[in-house]
Amino acid sequence: MPKRGSRKAPEVNAGSMADIAFLLLIFFLVTTTIDVDKGVLVKLPPWSEDEPEIEKMKTRNVYSVLVNAQNQLLVRGEPQSVKDLRENAKEFIMNPAKRDDMAEKPTKAIISIKNDRGTNYKTYLEVYNELKAAYNELREEEAQRTYGKSFEYLSKDLRRKIRSEIPLVISEAEPTNFGEDN
Repeated sequence: MPKRGSRKAPEVNAGSMADIAFLLLIFFLVTTTIDVDKGVLVKLPPWSEDEPEIEKMKTRNVYSVLVNAQNQLLVRGEPQSVKDLRENAKEFIMNPAKRDDMAEKPTKAIISIKNDRGTNYKTYLEVYNELKAAYNELREEEAQRTYGKSFEYLSKDLRRKIRSEIPLVISEAEPTNFGEDN
C-alpha cells in the first residue's frame, strides 16, 4: 500500500506523438526548398530547320581557347595559364592599342572554346568563368567610365546599352576525343 501523501506521477499519453511527428514531417517536406545544381547557364539559339548561314570571320576577331586532356590551355596558338586568361581576354576584346592581331572592336570579338573529352570539369568551369568574368569586368569599367555608377545599379536600358556595346559571344566547339589533338 502506498504511503499517504506520495502520489504516482501521471503518465503522458504518447499515442498521438506519432501523429504529430508525421504531420511535422509532411509540413517540412512540403515547405522546404531543395537547392539543385544548375550547372553553367547558357542561352542556346532557337531551333531551326533551316541551314545556318555560314559567315566568314576574320581570324583577328576570334579568340580561340583550346583545352587538352592534361588541362593545359592553348590560347591563340600560345600556351597560357588560367590565371592570365581574364586579363588577356579583356585586352583582346577592347584592343586599346588598336593592334592588327586583336579584335577590331568589342562587337566583333568572338571567344571560341574547344575542350578535349578528357578535360576536367573543374578546368572547363575555371576557363569559362574567367572568360565570363572578363566580360563582366569590361562592362563594369564601361559603366563606371560612362555613367559613374556600378553596372549592377544602372537602369535596365543602360545595362542593355552596355551589353550591346560589349556583347558576350562565347562559341563552344564539339569536344575532341580523349587525348586527340585539338
